[in-house]
Amino acid sequence: MRVAVVQLNSQADVAKNLAQVEALVGRAVEQGAELVTLPENFAFMGERDEDKRAVAEELSGDGPIIRTLARLARERGIFLLGGGMPERSADPDRPYNTSVLLAPNGALLASYRKVHLFDVDLPDGTQLRESAGCAPGDETCVVAVRERMIGMTICYDVRFPELYRRLVDAGALVVTVPAAFTLTTGKDHWRALLRARAIENQVFVLAPAQTGKHPRGRQTYGKSLIVDPWGDVLAQCGEGEGVAVATLDFDYQKRVRAALPSLAHRVGLFDQAPAALPKRHR
Repeated sequence: MRVAVVQLNSQADVAKNLAQVEALVGRAVEQGAELVTLPENFAFMGERDEDKRAVAEELSGDGPIIRTLARLARERGIFLLGGGMPERSADPDRPYNTSVLLAPNGALLASYRKVHLFDVDLPDGTQLRESAGCAPGDETCVVAVRERMIGMTICYDVRFPELYRRLVDAGALVVTVPAAFTLTTGKDHWRALLRARAIENQVFVLAPAQTGKHPRGRQTYGKSLIVDPWGDVLAQCGEGEGVAVATLDFDYQKRVRAALPSLAHRVGLFDQAPAALPKRHR
């Protein structure tokens, strides 16, 4: 499977962001990508929570974000993952942060609402309270793409390995980690966490990311990655916006899992995790 991660510098203008998405998706398709992944906040990364609420959409509706993704998937004949967009919730003040997967016919194939919300006080003085303007999801999501199971996650989720083990238990061979990782945490943790999730679960990891400066004084790390089940980086974006493309070799994945069968060596004593999330399989 030929896949791409798209690296963006999204701002508060939805129309401009979506125009850049279209340009970079086109570049990925020119390089043969069948599955193109966009980062968290690909359509909107603004100053105020009120502005995010204003652009939040119903996934079943005809808003500009979901409509653009559906059109791009259909026109390009690809699977297209929107890494994180504001989806309306029952709480009008707190939309979900939702990753969506569109099929080549433009239909919504799957969605995942971010479970772990980023509420932190960073060493550089940055304070982030995602929960103030975002409602958490309460389900995992694994979906088939060309008969390969893909587990969907978002950004801060990558720090919670138990989530990824549940996705693998549900059959995931690939996991997506669209992100807007801060510069402070990204420079020390981004690559290490992504490689760890790939190695311990023997999965491919697709991690499209935001890069550069954004409203609210936020600065993101970039370095979008595609990692293989041995933990090797197959492709990486450099500085600025761009695309990285790689081919996922599932026969190689089988050889890795056969040569080092750590998933089969798990001891039941450690499998009792608290508050298991419901699962959705599509």
